[in-house]
Amino acid sequence: MGLKINKRIILSIAAIAVVFIFLNWAQENLDAYKVRILNLCAINIILTLSLNLTNGFTGLFSLGTAGFMAVGAYVSALLTMPPEVKTMNFFMAPINPALANLNASFFVALILAGLISALVGFLIGAPVLKLKGDYLAIATLGFGEIISVVFTNTQTITNGALGLKGIPQYTNLYWSWGVAIGVILGLITLLNSSYGRAFKAIREDETAAQAMGVNLFYHKVLSFSISAFIAGVGGALLGNLISTIDPTMFRFFLTYQILLMVVLGGMGSITGSVISAFIMTVIMELLRVVESPMNFGFINIPGIPGMRMVVFSVILIVVVLFMRQGIMGEKEITWDLLLRKGAGRHESLGS
Repeated sequence: MGLKINKRIILSIAAIAVVFIFLNWAQENLDAYKVRILNLCAINIILTLSLNLTNGFTGLFSLGTAGFMAVGAYVSALLTMPPEVKTMNFFMAPINPALANLNASFFVALILAGLISALVGFLIGAPVLKLKGDYLAIATLGFGEIISVVFTNTQTITNGALGLKGIPQYTNLYWSWGVAIGVILGLITLLNSSYGRAFKAIREDETAAQAMGVNLFYHKVLSFSISAFIAGVGGALLGNLISTIDPTMFRFFLTYQILLMVVLGGMGSITGSVISAFIMTVIMELLRVVESPMNFGFINIPGIPGMRMVVFSVILIVVVLFMRQGIMGEKEITWDLLLRKGAGRHESLGS
């Protein structure tokens, strides 16, 4: 029999406390570049979990993550930028008067970014979720491209192709990892509820799930909207970390990176998403060297922009060919599993 619930809760609280002690140390002792990488790790964990909820747990092949991120990033940016900074940004065309003096705290901006992204997700999901497989992927991919074009042409709201600059850098390790841990705990709770079981039933066999009384439309739209909410919050955190956004940032290339993390970690595994997002974010930074000129003495290789994505594509091909289930498949690392292995090792050493 597994651990009692109270013991699991105590272990989880202790683990979260250790993480925040480390974050406090990192915030004070690491340089700005390493802190930024840790922030990106947390944001990519959030985005990977968002996409895994629809693709891995509900079986909906969605590619609209970048579009929902764009909505969240712009909502948060417009809510947190001071009026004078907005005036400086919108010099080609004046900002819409309704947005000029709009201002909110970062917490409120994150919530509204998520809610508006979820609303957009609902409006998009309601008509297209009747589609399946490749058709749904194409429809959601089209949504991402539509968002990019719309944001480029709504000059008085988004500042068009010029984008927004001078966004307050509110995102720090406490915000990014706090949200990431909140999303992890929220998804664990959701997936262990009747809603989560309905999502997994839809993934396994829609016809059988419907025969068992699962409302397909309701649960698909719910999963899609929750995923959009999480992606919107992730986009808001990203915008308030890098302080500059424009419509070209949120195109299919970004969704491709997140999809790679989902596939590498395992479709349908929270643990896998966390591991793969962390590993891939660090590798992305390490691979910057392959885009710089390299001199080996006997050969001089010029810097090739975009070389990192070639390496990423090779990784994806290798994963698809030799690790079709990803790192974790649909498995999770639980306290029961960790303590059982620890006890087994202890018995082995004592024998």
